[in-house]
Amino acid sequence: MSSNSSLNSISPIDGRYEKSAFPLSPFFSEKGLMHYRLMVEGEYLIALSKEKIKLKNLSEKEKKLIRSLYNLKNNDAQIISDIEIKGYKNIKATDHDVKAVEYFIKEKLSKTSLKDSIEWVHFALTSEDTNNIAYSLMLSDALEKVMEPKIQEIINELNKLALKYKNLPILARTHGQPATPTTFGKEMKVFVARLEKRLDGLKNIKIQAKLNGASGNWNAHLVAYPKINWLKFSKKFIESFNKNRTQKLEPNLITTQIECHDSYVAIFDTLRRINTILLDFNQDMWRYISDEWVIQKPIKGTIGSSTMPHKINPIKFENSEGNLGVANALFEFFARKLPISRLQRDLSDSTVERNFGTAFAHSFIAYEYLLKGLSRIQVNENKVREVLNNHPEIIAEAIQTILRRENYLIPYEALKELTRGKKVTLNDFSIFIDSLKISTKVKSELKKFTPLNYIGLASKIAGK
Repeated sequence: MSSNSSLNSISPIDGRYEKSAFPLSPFFSEKGLMHYRLMVEGEYLIALSKEKIKLKNLSEKEKKLIRSLYNLKNNDAQIISDIEIKGYKNIKATDHDVKAVEYFIKEKLSKTSLKDSIEWVHFALTSEDTNNIAYSLMLSDALEKVMEPKIQEIINELNKLALKYKNLPILARTHGQPATPTTFGKEMKVFVARLEKRLDGLKNIKIQAKLNGASGNWNAHLVAYPKINWLKFSKKFIESFNKNRTQKLEPNLITTQIECHDSYVAIFDTLRRINTILLDFNQDMWRYISDEWVIQKPIKGTIGSSTMPHKINPIKFENSEGNLGVANALFEFFARKLPISRLQRDLSDSTVERNFGTAFAHSFIAYEYLLKGLSRIQVNENKVREVLNNHPEIIAEAIQTILRRENYLIPYEALKELTRGKKVTLNDFSIFIDSLKISTKVKSELKKFTPLNYIGLASKIAGK
């Protein structure tokens, strides 16, 4: 894409964020969709040749020829587009994208040893047979090759932070108010654990696909060849795409004309959950930066505010947050829309499916910006310790818990009277402890607590 066309793009994905979104282009672009349709049609032709039908057995050279069509060049992609929109050579405009792919294959094979086999291209298929498998392959590849590695990269970076700062105590906040201390590393580990679970779930989703004709009953297949076990054929054909693929396809043998998209919804819902976790992280990081617990490294030549020269705004995390919101809005719509079809088929899913790449791109852009944000931060250790020491009231929990252990009457109420709504010091606690009718040993135990050492198992959790 030229710079001029980028500047004229309506979508920022193809304009401002073109470079960031580019890794997804081979999968979700129109050319990408053509590639997957060619693959489905080509492999179907090869699979048919192995059955006892009037199609000849294809030689290895002929199979290689068919498969060479999958590596679509720009000029070939343009030919397919021309066939659909305005016609090409003696082929009239189809006004049908799948039929354009069929005619392209036939045109390419008409000058080869397969010229007598071209009417077997798209034999007994409906467009949805081609499309649903193409989209399933598209999703499988995009997840396996782009999205999942990038999510794993985020997990790895957060885990580095968890290990680096596993022992650094910070003030926790519940309801925005000072609460029992934690460590910065442990709070990073929480996001690691959440993301790992969701990523594992994403990888294990099997993407359902179907090949069963115009109403899901193999009508045309069976009338032509009633002795072939078409259910077995379809299952074997769909599973054949799983070779060297970790994000597997799964045959769905009971459908209408369309595959019901339930497995797509599982993908979108899982990505939405991952994105929501990252939204949560971005907002927490924004607060840490705002409170000066986290410092952003200045990048030479960059500008924060157009009027306030001192500012280093957390724009990478804010950008990530915004893109995640857009992506999730799309994923949520996909999940609501795609499982619904009027009776055996309507075409309202088609234009929705063409927007898969938009949701994936906004997600991917968000992941990239989050990683950029992480690369520019460091924890202000002096600041977090200072903040923690300014809130000695948070050790009240520790004191009242030990007093409960010692069967001291109404310890919670006593600590509440001492601390709630008041500014207290460690010396105030020391005086309070001395006033208690407990053993000297327990008093000594209570006086050891400070906001800096009252962190429970946080360090251990962060180091897991």
